[in-house]
Amino acid sequence: VQLVESGGGLVQSGGSLRLSCAASGSRVASDAMGWYRQAPGKQRDFVATVTSGGTTTYADSVKGRFTISRDNAKNMMYLQMNNLKPDDTAVYYCNLERLESGWLRHYWGQGTQVTVSS
Repeated sequence: VQLVESGGGLVQSGGSLRLSCAASGSRVASDAMGWYRQAPGKQRDFVATVTSGGTTTYADSVKGRFTISRDNAKNMMYLQMNNLKPDDTAVYYCNLERLESGWLRHYWGQGTQVTVSS
């Protein structure tokens, strides 16, 4: 599975961005997918996930501001980010979890930079 993120950029505080994750090489409708982010000098943190059935989970820091969604027909996942804050500045990574031969394997994209200016 290959994952490619897009949609990052520079935005002012209070603004919005929509990130996209395109999956290729395999159908991903049966896999859980999610978004993670990593700020400079910090560890990679969980942002949001969506299961194959559409159940969503969010980090407390983004609840009410971010919305994760997926389009299985297009092999795509999205992250709508509203009311962005400077603390949201990070590289955002697309993630896919797949059970392979009894092992849970994680696939990652290359990341897309989101910068929020104050």
